Amino acid sequence: MIALLKFVNTSENRFPIPYRASQIMPRVKLFDEQEVLRKAMNLFWKQGYAATSMQDLVSHLGINRASLYDTFGGKDQLFKSAFDLYRRTNKEGLIQFFEARPNVKEGFSELFEIAIREAVEDEDHKGCFVVNTTTELIPNDESIVEILEKSKGDFQLIFYEYLKKGKLDGQLKGNMDLKSLSILLYTLYSGIRVVSKVRPNKKELSDSIHIAMTLLG
Repeated sequence: MIALLKFVNTSENRFPIPYRASQIMPRVKLFDEQEVLRKAMNLFWKQGYAATSMQDLVSHLGINRASLYDTFGGKDQLFKSAFDLYRRTNKEGLIQFFEARPNVKEGFSELFEIAIREAVEDEDHKGCFVVNTTTELIPNDESIVEILEKSKGDFQLIFYEYLKKGKLDGQLKGNMDLKSLSILLYTLYSGIRVVSKVRPNKKELSDSIHIAMTLLG
């Protein structure tokens, strides 16, 4: 590296001192941060936090340790950012899913059918990133607890608003407690992800969903 010259003014003198180009040239990132974050999300989802080493991340993400620390702040912060990406992605996806399905009962039925299919067909048995994180890290990290609470709140609110729409449209009959129903459906949805970790039985899951859907009329 060729040393450059920089003039420093002081009250006593004015003289040149050498400094390196790296001190004035900003680092250029040669990778897509969102793509790297997505890869990290999938790796943590598959392996869990504790089982994922820094070397695993470096190898899987295709960036060096210095870039990882400089951009994401290390394994802990990278995990939290990846988990929050998972939360936001699922929230946006669920909103769009329900918006495209005006029939509330059919919308919930399809959502659960997809969850069952994914649970049965996933050879890695990853389960749900939210559920996995809940069982692995709580109650050790308060910041993770906050993200988990956001995720649960997101889903329950979206479920509630969808049920409310069905009620206003006249699709749902009777005097239903929509808040309690949204919590029940969220619990069932999360439960599917839990059992998907241990060789899920498609018929048993489908039968459970059928019973739950009778609550919608």
